[in-house]
Amino acid sequence: MMKKILWQLCVLCVLGVSSTSALADIRVFTCEPELEALVKTLGGDKVTVSVATHAKQDVHHIQARPSLINKVRRADMVVCTGASLEVGWLPVLLKKGANPAVQKAPGLFMAAEHVDLLGQVEVVDRSKGDVHPEGNPHAFQDPNRLLLIAEALAERLAVLDSDNKAYYVNRFADFKGRWLAAIAEWEKKAAPLKGKGVVVHHKSWGYFLNWLGMNMVASIEPLPGIPPTTSHLSKLVKKMESEPAYAIVRAPYTDKKGSLWLSKRTNICVVELAYTVGGSKQALDLFGLFDSMIDQLLEAKDCQ
Repeated sequence: MMKKILWQLCVLCVLGVSSTSALADIRVFTCEPELEALVKTLGGDKVTVSVATHAKQDVHHIQARPSLINKVRRADMVVCTGASLEVGWLPVLLKKGANPAVQKAPGLFMAAEHVDLLGQVEVVDRSKGDVHPEGNPHAFQDPNRLLLIAEALAERLAVLDSDNKAYYVNRFADFKGRWLAAIAEWEKKAAPLKGKGVVVHHKSWGYFLNWLGMNMVASIEPLPGIPPTTSHLSKLVKKMESEPAYAIVRAPYTDKKGSLWLSKRTNICVVELAYTVGGSKQALDLFGLFDSMIDQLLEAKDCQ
């Protein structure tokens, strides 16, 4: 009987250790797929990650569903872009989740706060469309800015889980080495694209095009977040007659009608770039994301 009791106590001890180990993971709620991928890259087996959106969704327009509120309520950390990108739903999640751990730093991490943003405005005028006063929030499209975000995120993980600080430091160092090497290869590969002009659906591509030395010559949307009118598209047709673009670029979640209408009348190729992790079969992680977008742009010359 004594041996049986001792054996049961040992089993309970083992289960207790396993349970403690599982609870030691940092539960991270992320807003976008690229941030989910980055947290997994830096956090490895020390984090448990959930994400609010996927590549086929417009992150500007997400419902604050009960399932998301519950995830925020249980999270140790919330990682989002910020700069008003999630202004329509993240504040609701934070309020209804009522989780004091993620209402402010260190539990709340806003990526946009750790990089310089393009397109900052002093006065918000809704007549100019869906503008972000803090600047263009889509900074992850520039791999150099993404690296700065990664460094700040690794430091924040180390603050929240100080016992594993060395783990996060090493994970970031490994990522940084591979990422810098990839940037050099991407820039070399994309050199033929430098100076080329593109028409975008939404002005979320600024960082990516700026990094590659490409030019955004027009937008399908007359104003950010405003659907195109026939009149606006007709003006673009005339513009393309005198200033033809290399390609028309859109994300998987945007309406295809405007870009296809313009393409049919100008013979300019439409390229649906992955935009974020999961946006194409090749974009399975951050490295695949940039690989796929550059490859797709280079292939656009063959359909002109």
